[in-house]
Amino acid sequence: MKIRIFNSFQCQKSHLQRSYPSSFHRFQTSATSSRAKKSNPFLSLTQDPNPTSFSVPYYSKLFSKCNASKTLYPGMQIHAHTLKFGSTNDPKSRNFLISLYAKCKLFGYARKLVDESPEPDLVSWSALISGYAQNGFARDAILAFHDMHLLGLKCNEFTFPSVLKACTFTKDLELGRQVHGIVVVNGFESDEYVGNSLVVLYSKCGKFGDSRRLFEDIPERSVVSWNALFSCYVQSDYFGEAVELFREMILSGIRPNEFSLSSMINACTGLEDSGEGRKIHGFLIKLGYDSDPFSKNALVDMYAKIGNLEDAVVVFEEMTKPDIVSWNALIAGCVLNDKHDSALEFFGQMTLSGTHSNMFTLSSALKACAGIGLKELGRQLHCNLIKLNVGSDPFVHVGLIDMYSKSGLMNNARMVFNLMPDKDLIAWNAVISAHSQNGEDMEALLLFPLMHEAGVGFNQTTLSTVLKSIASLQVNYVCKQVHALSAKSGFQSDRYVVNSLIDAYGKCAILEDATRIFRECLIVDLVGFTSMITAYSQSGQGEEALKLYLEMLDRGIEPDPYVCSSLLNASANLSAYEQGKQVHVHVLKHGFMYDNFAGNSLVNMYAKCGSIDDAERAFSSIPERGIVSWSAMIGGLAQHGHGKEALRVFNQMLKYGVSPNQITLVSVLCACNHAGLVTEAQKYFRSMKELFGFEPMQEHYACMIDLLGRAGRLDEAMELVNTMPFQADGSVWGALLGAARIHKNVEIGQRAAEMLLILEPEKSGTHVLLANIYASVGMWNNVAKMRRLMKDCNVKKEPGVSWIEVKDKIYTFIAGDRSHVWSEEIYAKLDELSERLSKAGYIPKVEIDLHDVERDEKEKLLYHHSEKLAVAFGLIATPAGAPIRVKKNLRVCMDCHTAFKFISKIVSREIILRDINRYHHFKDGSCSCGDYW
Repeated sequence: MKIRIFNSFQCQKSHLQRSYPSSFHRFQTSATSSRAKKSNPFLSLTQDPNPTSFSVPYYSKLFSKCNASKTLYPGMQIHAHTLKFGSTNDPKSRNFLISLYAKCKLFGYARKLVDESPEPDLVSWSALISGYAQNGFARDAILAFHDMHLLGLKCNEFTFPSVLKACTFTKDLELGRQVHGIVVVNGFESDEYVGNSLVVLYSKCGKFGDSRRLFEDIPERSVVSWNALFSCYVQSDYFGEAVELFREMILSGIRPNEFSLSSMINACTGLEDSGEGRKIHGFLIKLGYDSDPFSKNALVDMYAKIGNLEDAVVVFEEMTKPDIVSWNALIAGCVLNDKHDSALEFFGQMTLSGTHSNMFTLSSALKACAGIGLKELGRQLHCNLIKLNVGSDPFVHVGLIDMYSKSGLMNNARMVFNLMPDKDLIAWNAVISAHSQNGEDMEALLLFPLMHEAGVGFNQTTLSTVLKSIASLQVNYVCKQVHALSAKSGFQSDRYVVNSLIDAYGKCAILEDATRIFRECLIVDLVGFTSMITAYSQSGQGEEALKLYLEMLDRGIEPDPYVCSSLLNASANLSAYEQGKQVHVHVLKHGFMYDNFAGNSLVNMYAKCGSIDDAERAFSSIPERGIVSWSAMIGGLAQHGHGKEALRVFNQMLKYGVSPNQITLVSVLCACNHAGLVTEAQKYFRSMKELFGFEPMQEHYACMIDLLGRAGRLDEAMELVNTMPFQADGSVWGALLGAARIHKNVEIGQRAAEMLLILEPEKSGTHVLLANIYASVGMWNNVAKMRRLMKDCNVKKEPGVSWIEVKDKIYTFIAGDRSHVWSEEIYAKLDELSERLSKAGYIPKVEIDLHDVERDEKEKLLYHHSEKLAVAFGLIATPAGAPIRVKKNLRVCMDCHTAFKFISKIVSREIILRDINRYHHFKDGSCSCGDYW
């Protein structure tokens, strides 16, 4: 049968060496160096005074020994000896030599001996082809097979496995099928070794059905045949199928060997099946293979990767002399399980044991350094990698980028990336991800087009990382561009990209597109639901978030701490106390109480729903309170006006050794602000750099200016504005304008309003507050001018909106609203309250209303404010004695604040009002803010 091989193979056929180099003939029969003498067991041959006394069989025996032990240099000396004394015609000796040279990669010598053979010799060609195949020179093996085939030599059961191995290495299934045909024609398809090679070929080329049929056709299958089949399944990640094959082998009566068991351990690793892994471990002990180093290494790797480090260490310590593979498996397992300290401890032990690390060891050590922020040790490991001369290895470079970026040394990470000679996709992804994780989102985005220009391409990891940075920067137009690129490149159906798109559109406040992508996705997983629920929550659509959560449960998708955290944030944004409690039940039901994300969100939710007592209980239940937990509790106490308690918790946090961040200090200053603690606030503000290591930011200055302004120290507040180390932003001028309104300071109010109209011209609050200042001092012409200015500039006053939760439903009210189904009852309740309030001594503060109408009409308008409508509905729809919880999108007006103090006493109800600034707990005729807000 003729074999047809692609012309490309023939074109690639190199000119093999046709003559021995002159140095070969100059091998001296007497070794001159002590090293040669020491390593040459056949030295007596070359020093014999009567060399002709050695017979051809004796030479053949010597060549056989050299071949078996791959002893190259003595073999070459003997070859030189035979050339010198004319004993080179023995075919058996020549075949041993060909095999020796081929095994030792001296293919020029081997091929010359083959070509010099007087007659084509199958054994010689088989030895040459086998040498090529075993050393990874697959194409040369195929070319040699082609040459042999042209000479008319027929392969045997020793040649075919080598040729098929070469086809497997190149994954050339077409050529493999041709060789398979020759196998069948020559009648070797029933040979076990040939059959095994065919099984491996078809498996490695993805044809598992053909592979299994060929396996079944082998008449007598030994353990080697079984090993060949299920090792292919394991290498192709078909772990479950491999385990089933192993069980089938055991049932057929075949005893597994150490190679079978090593493959099964790897399969159990892939399945993360500790139970099955322990059974295989039992087999190892029972069959006496528990001392096999390959099996031991596989066991260490398995136990480490399935998270059972204790067993991994036990197996490791049973090894008499662990090699570098053993150490690498253990160290990498520690890193995988976030046991970075243990990883570095084992790394130190390995060094002391005298085992030299390789790039895999150092890469794992780099990850451990990154995990616990050991910058200096990371740099030392970098030096060791340079000494190992693996500087061009991309795997090492990526490890260094990861280590430096996680240690906060982005300049070093970027330098490593820039010095890479060949930047592959993984390296680009690593550096883009590094910038993104360090908050350098613009750098991450700028690298993406450079990556495209470099022709590297991108994958779902790239797109997900870039979309994360887009979400952080909230750049809508870039989000749409990347979306289009994802669709064009075929990644729009990828689960990770879809979830990242939902998240990015949600954070860019493009809910319509986020919802469309979510609904068009055929299979939505937990991450997709979490992204969409978070998008609704962050956009203030808490009701939609809660509806989607119920839909998720209906689909049988179990929640995790992250989705519960998003739901709690949605409840917090709506001040939906009852719904938040229901989510709390789900947190308890699914065992998430000990999760920091869920715990922190519970603290935040209860605080924002007005129940600071529940927030404190949730805070106490968090097992490991980090800075987020403490900041949430301090911030909650601050917003509820418990300034001194907030400072007590802050000092407790410092005693526990938790360092505050800038957000924590904002909460501390807010606590001082809401409680009027000027002296304490000044102490923290002035010593921020000295005590905590960071300079005050805009938010800190805004808190201090607001605090000083509320305390009537407007000159000090203005001086602080003028001495700030940076340009004041809207929050600072807004605080100053609010203080000017409280103290009716027209001059400072006008100055602050002028700056706000430049910085934030679209916001109506500036015009309204300045008009209020003018009204408070009777400057009605200026009030009229401000109203005309708002009209001319098309600035519309943001309407006041209030929410109240009754029986798991959120009800919304605006001023003068009569759309509610209970409107008649609500307004009747307000009329009833009006009479009772008048009797109690309440006088409406009509001076705060800017409408040009009579006093009676102004009183009516004040009575119909959104928060009063919500409270009236709460009095009707909630049980007697139950607290009424209302949220408002603006600052509560002075009239409503006064009215609620009276109402709380008249009806004996606690009214908890959350406005844009803080919480007001109205009870028994007083407010928790002490009228300081």
